[in-house]
Amino acid sequence: MASQRITVLGSGFGALSTVRELRARGSKNEITLVSPRSELHYLPGTIWIPSGLRTREQLIVPLAPFFERMEVRHVSAEVTSLAQDGRSVQTTAGEVANDALVIATGGRFIKKLPGIEHAITPCEGIAAAEQIRDRLQAMQSGTIAVGFAGNPHEPTAVRGGPMFEFLFGIDAQLRREGRRDKFELVFFNPSKEPGARLGAKAVAHLLAEMARRNIATHLGHKMVRLEADKVVTEGGEFAADLILFMPGMTGNAWFDETALPRSPGGLLQADAQCRVPGFEHVYVVGDSGSFPGPDWMPKQAHMADLQAAAAAQNLIDGLAGRPQTTGFKVELACIIDALGTGTLVWRTEQRNLLLPPLRLMHWAKRGFERRYLARYR
Repeated sequence: MASQRITVLGSGFGALSTVRELRARGSKNEITLVSPRSELHYLPGTIWIPSGLRTREQLIVPLAPFFERMEVRHVSAEVTSLAQDGRSVQTTAGEVANDALVIATGGRFIKKLPGIEHAITPCEGIAAAEQIRDRLQAMQSGTIAVGFAGNPHEPTAVRGGPMFEFLFGIDAQLRREGRRDKFELVFFNPSKEPGARLGAKAVAHLLAEMARRNIATHLGHKMVRLEADKVVTEGGEFAADLILFMPGMTGNAWFDETALPRSPGGLLQADAQCRVPGFEHVYVVGDSGSFPGPDWMPKQAHMADLQAAAAAQNLIDGLAGRPQTTGFKVELACIIDALGTGTLVWRTEQRNLLLPPLRLMHWAKRGFERRYLARYR
């Protein structure tokens, strides 16, 4: 059989894992990856930039060696639309034709809250974490507000875990520097039970940890707006000299230029095999997709890896004319780091495990980062 053309969109966890899984499963087909840059930016490590534990250079991995090993052609471009039911990808560098397509371009933060320009959104990238670092270094005292919100139409389209890590990491950093008494930390969230996706025990632990660290909370009130020096909610307002805020996520802007089916929250609809309904040989993995499953299904690298494995196998089977039956396990696995310790949270549809803060878990998270990035160096 002649080689068929596979196109993967994106260069984050879902996209790169798809490439690895395709090759690991014996696919010899031509693979083209489309993304604006041939680099992996390891965003989970940005939680350590404010303290100096990580730098930009340590978190960026050039992908040219990986692409060479995997025999992948990289097209440096942004996706603008699709044509011919997904068989043609329209990009800023021209058309890329394919026989099968995997969409893994991530999500987009909802920037509709009035005054959101006054906040730093940490997961927007390395530059945002560097901005937090620089602001902390320049501050002599003040109030630091840390919070997140979700997509009201898409329960899973939220990334709250890193905000707990920035919160506890900043607290630990200020204590190490002997400056904690000059700052007030405030955590805010429209839910009375922030981090509910982690499980009830985790919520109780997180709130208890905030109390232990003398971190104030402002919970259960809908956001109204942000100002340069305050956070305003329906339940009141409070002063803030530095605001870190993670809004909910929705789909990429280029989705609007396609006929791809969308979820109520703006993500791409997907079935249990990571297929986009109504579009033959079109798959979605990671933050771009809305998948069937429990409302606590995480938007994290681990989940994207699991979905990538399923999508790769189904793509191979689909091109071969075989039934596509491979699903993915829904699993939340994270270590909530606090700079010196880490709290392990693990959740499946059968179990929910929470370990107390351990120094071992902090080092485990660092070790995982090293092993994960080694795949792409």
